[in-house]
Amino acid sequence: MLKYKNYVVCESLEEAYKLNQNKNNSIVAGNAFLKMKNSMRNTLIDLSNLGLSYIVEDESEFRIGAMTSLRDLQLNQAINEFTNYAIDDALKCIVGVQFRNCATVGGSIWGRFGFSDVLTIFLVLDSYVRLYKGGVVSLKDFVDMKYDRDILIEIIVKKNKAKVAYEYFRNQATDFPVLTCAMSLCDNNLNIAVGARPMKAMLVSTKYDDQNISKSLDKFVFSSNMRASKNYRYELCKVLISRCLKKIKGENYEN
Repeated sequence: MLKYKNYVVCESLEEAYKLNQNKNNSIVAGNAFLKMKNSMRNTLIDLSNLGLSYIVEDESEFRIGAMTSLRDLQLNQAINEFTNYAIDDALKCIVGVQFRNCATVGGSIWGRFGFSDVLTIFLVLDSYVRLYKGGVVSLKDFVDMKYDRDILIEIIVKKNKAKVAYEYFRNQATDFPVLTCAMSLCDNNLNIAVGARPMKAMLVSTKYDDQNISKSLDKFVFSSNMRASKNYRYELCKVLISRCLKKIKGENYEN
């Protein structure tokens, strides 16, 4: 159970940033996973008054506020059309609608959770994060950065002509995924992200041909946990990559 002494609804990012420099304080976003921790916090920092819940589109990019709920992202028509509905595919099995109404995009990206469908799909897009002090950082670099006390403001997705696909495997609906796989193809450049390995999602970029795609599989690292073995995940990855490729080609992998 999460316990805390103080709860502050911040009126500015600067106020939130200063409070967050104390390692005994925590930012509360959707509170979907924080509440599951067995810890004591001095102060919970609420960002809900800072206007960070939005999805804005212009000619070159989408900007998604950190406090945007997963449900709002899932239902956004513009970004779904841009990603061939891969966003909906990635989010629709995350627990349930009530959970997705609470969980936030920023919390999912900042957490860099090993099981994150959200991180997996955004990795194959031309994505960036905007940090309050750290500025704009590409998501592929952000994934490997050490956790610090900065604040994630928004996620930026640059528009390109990529074809996008998403696949996952769960032992049962709404459970954490056994493996996730996202793919994007743009100008013969293929991005493949595999998550729930069970480590956080990993991105591999290659040229779009059978030989390179086959070699890329061996670059992913897998391990075992209660949901699946290392070898099972390796074999499953072959299937999910094949399914994503068929989606990108416009084929139905069920036939």
